[in-house]
Amino acid sequence: MLAAMPSPLPRPAVPPASPVPPARAAGARGDACPGALRLHPADDGGLARVRVPGGVLDAERWEVLGALALRHGDGDLHLTSRGNVQLRGLAPDSGEALGLALAEAGLLPSPAHERVRNIVASPLSGLDGGGARPVRDWLGALDAALCGSARAAALSGRFLFALDDGRGDMTALKADVTVRALPGDEAVVSLGGERFTVAAGHAPLAALRAAEVFLDAAARVPAGTRVWRVSELPDGSGLADAVRRRLAEEGVPARGAAVREPLPESAPPAPGPYPGALAVHVPLGRLSPTAWRELTHAGTELRLTPWRGVVVVGPAGDAAARLAAAGLVTAPGSPWPRVGACVGRPGCARARADVRADAARALPAVAASPLPLYWSACERRCGRPAEPHADVVAGPDGGYLLSVPGRAPRPVDAADPVRLAAAIAAPTP
Repeated sequence: MLAAMPSPLPRPAVPPASPVPPARAAGARGDACPGALRLHPADDGGLARVRVPGGVLDAERWEVLGALALRHGDGDLHLTSRGNVQLRGLAPDSGEALGLALAEAGLLPSPAHERVRNIVASPLSGLDGGGARPVRDWLGALDAALCGSARAAALSGRFLFALDDGRGDMTALKADVTVRALPGDEAVVSLGGERFTVAAGHAPLAALRAAEVFLDAAARVPAGTRVWRVSELPDGSGLADAVRRRLAEEGVPARGAAVREPLPESAPPAPGPYPGALAVHVPLGRLSPTAWRELTHAGTELRLTPWRGVVVVGPAGDAAARLAAAGLVTAPGSPWPRVGACVGRPGCARARADVRADAARALPAVAASPLPLYWSACERRCGRPAEPHADVVAGPDGGYLLSVPGRAPRPVDAADPVRLAAAIAAPTP
């Protein structure tokens, strides 16, 4: 069973709601990104998004999340593309009890920062011998620095930090601030296409200062302009130099010109066994009560991944068989890791289709496709991956439009996997 950790917050009061970032930073409409203390109204009830930095959870906190889903929601745990957990189907009056329970479990170390603790990390770091150095110490230090910075509370709920142990699995996620380990006890910090290097021990501080420099730049854009992420700045140049100057004022040396050459990337872990771990994929990111209960007993620690998967650390001998029986993918060869979907009907008011059901019916098309598929119930394409993929988007007429990089959208029949696969594989005109 996963090793439990004591809760650091004894019987706290119900924490206040997170602050909304200033309008000049978040846009005139404000940042409506869901949190644990700001429930989002959906057609299937309230939605709470609990940030889990690095996706790391122990038994106590994992079981708290599952119990809250059963008590207040639909009973399932929903994984996001940032390794966080969503509870859906929440009753309108469940917010106070939910906030108190999360705080008691240590899942809300700073209520003012609960929506900005968006940190992904190489899930196999420190387990399989890959990468240049483990990133676990970076993860704890960056989370603590974020929660200790009053300035950082103004970040939007969409701003993303990525900690890469050097293998390149985080690079494709296009985070706002990426810290990547280098040989020789150094780290490269990337933001807005620019980067600089610092000593590995200074990497968490450099990541925090990079976020604060972004907030300064966002505050200078014209009023009413939406700037939640680095890529939305009208002119992102000069950010790295500004961070280096700020670090120098604190006695932290940083070197390297602001360059834009891409760093090498690597694929995420495929389902299956690894040294000291078992990688598991969760189809469409939805864990039934049976599945999340089996995960509780699967190993010594869970690491949720940005690809709607789970790395089980120190897996029990029968973990793979038990998790597979619960509907999870525990071995390579399944098409499920190459298909994703938004929540669709009946959970979203804007949805035009039950995209999850259609994605499951069309699963054979994924096996024949050169690209992964992402199904969206409307043009917003919520949750779509940053990596190259084929978009299957529900249209207003009840059909779907297929968009493949380099080609104009075309109508497709989602009920015919053979024709769908052929449309995806068609050569670019």
